[in-house]
Amino acid sequence: MGLLKITNLTKKFGGLTAVDELSVSIEKNTITGLIGPNGAGKTTVFNLLTGFYQANSGSILFNGQNITNYPTHKVAEAGLVRTFQNIRLFTKMTTFDNVRIGYHSQGRAGLLGALSRNVLTKREEKEIADYSLELLAKVDLADKKDELAGNLSYGMQRKLEIARALAAKPSMLLLDEPAAGMNPHETRDLMNFIQKLASENITIVLIEHDMKLVMNVCQKIVVLDYGIKIAEGLPAEIHSHEGVMEAYLGKGTLECSR
Repeated sequence: MGLLKITNLTKKFGGLTAVDELSVSIEKNTITGLIGPNGAGKTTVFNLLTGFYQANSGSILFNGQNITNYPTHKVAEAGLVRTFQNIRLFTKMTTFDNVRIGYHSQGRAGLLGALSRNVLTKREEKEIADYSLELLAKVDLADKKDELAGNLSYGMQRKLEIARALAAKPSMLLLDEPAAGMNPHETRDLMNFIQKLASENITIVLIEHDMKLVMNVCQKIVVLDYGIKIAEGLPAEIHSHEGVMEAYLGKGTLECSR
């Protein structure tokens, strides 16, 4: 069984079915792309997986645990963490403090320890600080640790959001359009970074409109259209899949291209 097993997952908003009986299995230490035209239901899937939305039906098994309709903090504690399409950093805080905040789900000292400033609390604070600096170095932001997050370039803010997500020490990371706003050089660096994460026992699922990135880093691609899975397979299979081309380009365009 895969690390993540989604079975017949459905989400409706009134009369609109945003995700329609989706079933997908994600294997450990792989990179999977979730693609589709605008409005296909991709971000809704991420919101269901991470507890931002409640499913109408279906189930989500993560690492053998049923996390269907878990609250967001419980999903994070289970090891499933995400980034957002619209960057959600604390812009008035330093990059260092943004990453430290991401570590909160791993904390052990508790309120009493924070008030008493005991040995455990001091040891944990050092551990958090050291790990936060390590993550900033991993995304090439170590020299920006004292800068306000709001002063970083858009590409750097994207990297910082990934570093903050990694601070929770997830076993699976959901990336919602991580290359959005990045220049070609930043996108190449991101591709290498995503592949490196997968080699470090972090399973990746990403939503991305940059097809070059998707085709180059993903071992499997799942395609949604109007909330329905229309294709699933290797990048080469998806690239030549007629239904996928039709969903992106329209049936008339596909017929004219022949």
